[in-house]
Amino acid sequence: MTYLIPDMIAATLGLAVYLLGAELNQQVKLLQRFNIPEPVSGGLVAALVMLGLYMATGISFDFEMATRDYMLVLFFAAIGLNARFLDLLTGGKPLFLLLVLTLITIIMQNGIGAVGAVAFGFPAQSGVLFGSAALIGGHGTAIAWAPDVGAVTGLEGATELGVAVATLGLVLAAVVGGPVAKYLVERYTLTPDRPNEELTVGVATEEQRYPDITPLGLMRVMLYLHLAIIIGYGVNVLIAEAGLKLPLFVPCLIIAILIGNLRSWLRPNAVPVSRTSALGLVSELALGTFLAMSLMSLQLWTIAELGVTILVVLAAQTAFTVIFVIYVLFPVMGSGYRAAVLAAGFGGFALGATPTAIANMTAVTKRYGPSPIAFIVLPLVSAFFVDIANAIVIQTIVNF
Repeated sequence: MTYLIPDMIAATLGLAVYLLGAELNQQVKLLQRFNIPEPVSGGLVAALVMLGLYMATGISFDFEMATRDYMLVLFFAAIGLNARFLDLLTGGKPLFLLLVLTLITIIMQNGIGAVGAVAFGFPAQSGVLFGSAALIGGHGTAIAWAPDVGAVTGLEGATELGVAVATLGLVLAAVVGGPVAKYLVERYTLTPDRPNEELTVGVATEEQRYPDITPLGLMRVMLYLHLAIIIGYGVNVLIAEAGLKLPLFVPCLIIAILIGNLRSWLRPNAVPVSRTSALGLVSELALGTFLAMSLMSLQLWTIAELGVTILVVLAAQTAFTVIFVIYVLFPVMGSGYRAAVLAAGFGGFALGATPTAIANMTAVTKRYGPSPIAFIVLPLVSAFFVDIANAIVIQTIVNF
């Protein structure tokens, strides 16, 4: 039996889960030491409780997620409002390198997926559902491509398989990135290039306070964020009418970048909005709530029902990701602090989703220091490049 939880209750539970995670991280220092984000700690506990309830009673819950989706858009608008054109110019080379590394990851994920599929008696083409369609693509891509895979291979339950792999991938993404960054930062004694800059999201772990926030400052930030979202929504409609499909957060991110930089240029003496504590607070609240709601709603029993195959293949995918980010991505991106932060983000992005990647990077920067360019480069890669490259690779494999 499945019960539908209304959006207001789902949002309230999301806040409770977020606070649970914060309390867990305070009490269990190991979680802080390995840079596990607070909403991940709470969200996984909530998902396990849901799993236990389902296993014991057969009762499950679906959640309305309008607030979660709003928080995602609000968060990326905040990332854009914080960005400076100079950061975008500086990020040109890292952006190109990350594009190349992402394409390599897509190809390797599908290679591992195909080998695992064949080893466990699945059609070779279904390897995309053990690979980039479900992992670097996430739930949406897996659901979109599963019918094509099922039609070509005759595989029953292709959608359920893709969703299960994407679900476990999201869990793994949430716990892999932080420890990888901890290893790299401490192994090579890395420090930020600009340690005195404001953090992109939140405040440093040891501070845990926003002393200079005022009601007017917070309202000013929310006004500019909502302006970016409204204009971004209109741009997204125009993009859709032109035959292209992008996540709503992409045009909102771009419009917020333009608003933040144009405001600084046209009104240099105006009260600041970008790089303020109020914006950092809104960013942290939006990301934390989104991630807590996403993880608490995971239906982990879908993984249990598909058994050992997924666990073995995902173990191989996780091992590849960890090895790749440490021994390939980190040196290619310069072996510095920014490369370590991007390694944490890429681990979350390759196995899960962009918000998970950002949460991983946020946990790292709150502990070790800022890396603003990383927060611009990775979302641009995940927003623009991945869907196109992934679609080409998946289409080629499915029709082979």
